[in-house]
Amino acid sequence: MFENNRVTKLLNIKYPVLQGGMAWVADADLAAAVSNAGGLGIIAAASMPPELLERQIIKLKGLTDKPFGVNIMLMSETADDAIEVVAKHRVHVVTTGAGKPGKVFDRLKPLGTIIIPVIASVAHAERVAKQGADALVAEGSEAGGHIGEVTTMNLVPQVADAVDIPVIAAGGIATGRGMAAAFALGAEGVQVGTRFVCAAESNVHINYKEKILKAGDRATVVTGRSLGHPVRVLRNKLSKAFEELERNGAPAEELERLGTGKLRLAVVEGDVEWGSLMAGQSAGQIKAIEPASDIINDLITGAIAEIEKLKRFAE
Repeated sequence: MFENNRVTKLLNIKYPVLQGGMAWVADADLAAAVSNAGGLGIIAAASMPPELLERQIIKLKGLTDKPFGVNIMLMSETADDAIEVVAKHRVHVVTTGAGKPGKVFDRLKPLGTIIIPVIASVAHAERVAKQGADALVAEGSEAGGHIGEVTTMNLVPQVADAVDIPVIAAGGIATGRGMAAAFALGAEGVQVGTRFVCAAESNVHINYKEKILKAGDRATVVTGRSLGHPVRVLRNKLSKAFEELERNGAPAEELERLGTGKLRLAVVEGDVEWGSLMAGQSAGQIKAIEPASDIINDLITGAIAEIEKLKRFAE
């Protein structure tokens, strides 16, 4: 079904499914599992020291011979180091987020790297398309972690109309129905984050995974708007503390101190009360810990079934 899909052709993958570049989550083990299952696995450079990122890339190359990518968080202090590590190892695909990707284009485009920025507005999409992006991820506010303000339902079709390059939808997508909906909106692929947190190959602490499995439709909240960096997380004591401080007009320094180190606290140590449980609104749809291959198979078979069902409406 995806032989003529521009995303699969561009990335040389079997299915147009990208794994989100989630800090502290998206490591070599998870990325290899996704790539081996026919999607595009991605390592999150985040704020990794360059030597650690290099070890992760080398490990991933030992776990798969399939294409993979690295996500570079541009506002990280280690972003420049990450760019150089990616250049050294000739990583095939780079996704970018949280900043202007000009330096990524300047350094990596001449090497033939496929560059896919993550964007949250039409203006940003148009800008990166002019800079030479090969595709882009249009991420709606339903996503977990750092988000924009426009929903996937509204962002994806407007971006698809504004640019000629392939659009990959993200934000709130965890099932085949969501994937089919993304195609209907004009996307040619999807990026999935929260559901892959619960992959069997994910090294995320079991406490974190179980909180996602228990989540309902109203389980998430957005914090950090007063800082200009809104973040969607599962509700817990940390999110309530953030909300109270923001309501009372706490200074940015106090909010930054509260948030420092909290993602690692959740992912590595399993503290589900005071750790930052980044998760999208799709958490309420996730019901099991399962291999990445099963997740991708469920997405693809579910999407095909929904598309066939929709065809019957036109008969």
